[in-house]
Amino acid sequence: MTALRIAAAAAAAVALTVAGTAHAHGAPTDPVSRVVACGPEGVQRESAVCRAAVAANGGVAFDEWDNVRVADVRGRDREFIPDGELCSAGLDAYKGLDLAREDWPATTLTAGARFTLTYLSTIPQEGTFQLYLTKAGYDPTVPLKWDDLAPEPVGAATDPRLVDGAYRIPGRLPAGLTGSHVLYTVWRNSSTADTYYSCSDLVLTGETAQPQPGGEPPERQAPASAERDADKQAIFLGGVAALLGLLAVAASALVRRRGHR
Repeated sequence: MTALRIAAAAAAAVALTVAGTAHAHGAPTDPVSRVVACGPEGVQRESAVCRAAVAANGGVAFDEWDNVRVADVRGRDREFIPDGELCSAGLDAYKGLDLAREDWPATTLTAGARFTLTYLSTIPQEGTFQLYLTKAGYDPTVPLKWDDLAPEPVGAATDPRLVDGAYRIPGRLPAGLTGSHVLYTVWRNSSTADTYYSCSDLVLTGETAQPQPGGEPPERQAPASAERDADKQAIFLGGVAALLGLLAVAASALVRRRGHR
């Protein structure tokens, strides 16, 4: 079990012991969200960026890592959440999450590959998850705006089951997109009036090279020197066969002459 999974499990245990309201609570743990990474069980809570985020909150820590929610949004996200405040959902208690920095804890994923987002939650609720990714040219040193996000989600799920304390949302990253990006998760509850928002930082690497159709991978192709050696061996064996044939003919002729005496 990795340190991140251990931290996530610990966070889940803490959250479950205090869950007593009718509202669902949660946040992504993989790819890790900013609020989880800097929360009380976050493995990065003592990092420079997490300390700066807490300072931006006026010294208030992210103890309620699972509570970045706004009521009665009902799909009007842009009306409720201002540009530059997407990661905090416009809430003062989480404004440190909006810091435009390049050192947020990031998860490395492969462009063009499938992935699964793990969303830790305290109690099961119905609702729709949508995962949005920043577009090409995203600059992490500039506050995140709505127009930085691609219009179509890279992953989505409606009413997924809560298994082992988490929802799992499938997605696929676009090909050809590399570098630093943000995965923005929106969870619109249908059994409550709440919408949850979170930012997970990513580093996207290039796709793994694939062999050309009908071709052999380079490491499996015979080197030119090996081909030359094979040609020489074929010529030698051909010469031996010809010599043996001539000897057989000469022996047969000798036998015939002796038979005529």
